[in-house]
Amino acid sequence: MGAILGPLTSRGVYHPASSQQTSPQGYQGLHSRGSEPPQSPSAYSNLSYSRTSSLFGYDNHVRVPSANGFNNIPGGKPAYSFHMNGEGNLQPVPFPSDALVGPGIPRHARQIATLIHGEVVCAVTISNPTKYVYTGGKGCVKVWDMDCSSSLSSSSSSSSITPSAPTTGADAALVAASTPPPAAPAPSIKPVSQLDCLQRDNYIRSVKLLPDNRTLIVGGEASQLSIWDLASPTPRIKAELTSTAPACYALAISPDSKVCFSCCSDGNIAVWDLQNQSLVRQFQGHTDGASCIDISSDGSKLWTGGLDNTVRSWDLRQGRQLQQHDFTSQIFSLGYCPTGDWIAVGMENSNVQVIHADKTDKYQLHLHESCVLSLKFANCGKWFVSTGKDNLLNAWRTPYGASIFQVRYKI
Repeated sequence: MGAILGPLTSRGVYHPASSQQTSPQGYQGLHSRGSEPPQSPSAYSNLSYSRTSSLFGYDNHVRVPSANGFNNIPGGKPAYSFHMNGEGNLQPVPFPSDALVGPGIPRHARQIATLIHGEVVCAVTISNPTKYVYTGGKGCVKVWDMDCSSSLSSSSSSSSITPSAPTTGADAALVAASTPPPAAPAPSIKPVSQLDCLQRDNYIRSVKLLPDNRTLIVGGEASQLSIWDLASPTPRIKAELTSTAPACYALAISPDSKVCFSCCSDGNIAVWDLQNQSLVRQFQGHTDGASCIDISSDGSKLWTGGLDNTVRSWDLRQGRQLQQHDFTSQIFSLGYCPTGDWIAVGMENSNVQVIHADKTDKYQLHLHESCVLSLKFANCGKWFVSTGKDNLLNAWRTPYGASIFQVRYKI
């Protein structure tokens, strides 16, 4: 089992489950303790996690790794998207003419607010409809009311999506895909509440808000997950779920909000019954910390990434591992496309790979300059965003990775 990793040497990311997921037919097999042996044990163990390079200055034309033998994409921009076939051969991707246009495809992104959390922010979640934002940092979760500024209300009304981007700086930036950046700086907002969840020196790693907007689940550098009642006059902890692992790196909630999945630092995926507040199963397979998680659009499969360089899929109805995908780098983030069988994977080596759930073909994308901390698909499934320790937010077209826009946010 790997040691608990600090937020600047390990990822602390938020991966919300798709808001368009449908309820599964059931989770048969979950309510029995035990685990399914992995189909293909990983050879990775005792992996180190080094600090990434310093942050880069602003550059409108981001440099991407050169590839010997590959021609530049027409327009002068070096190739950054490559198709990899089953034999591992890479070829630059010729983008279709409508790659950057069409219904549901944004053109720009602009910052609409700055939330001055004051410390490293490892987790973010937003209520639906957008009113409250919850940011997890050192020991606590801070709550922000987006209605506090009239300028935010007008900005949000024209936004096509409001992705939450965990960041390794002192501020958590909200970005809305809509119109070009305004001349005036984004307003700063003060928190309306603070939830003291962990000991002061322990970081929050994941926060999940249930669809009723009344329950918040918090996980981090502690064995306990705390369940908060937000509907009471003063937010309070109404239950705690205790794991055998010393830390939780990521959380996911089933589409029916009855089950919580926690990625543990010991590599296990703990499955919790939220109604009975009990552990009902642990998925075992990762040989190092499980770092990220998402659920398929039909609620039948779970996808997890780990510090053991693997991405694994799990059958939630049969309670067993289905697949294992091996990579050459630690996995920090992933997202499942709500409308298809594509999974985007963000890695420590700055690459994003888009893999197919059932085929060997994949896409490899090179635009980040440092480790990729978070990924989130748009509800329409046509595009997704990724953020990195390089302060870059990239928007990509699904699945081939045409760059829709790029923002370097200031910390």
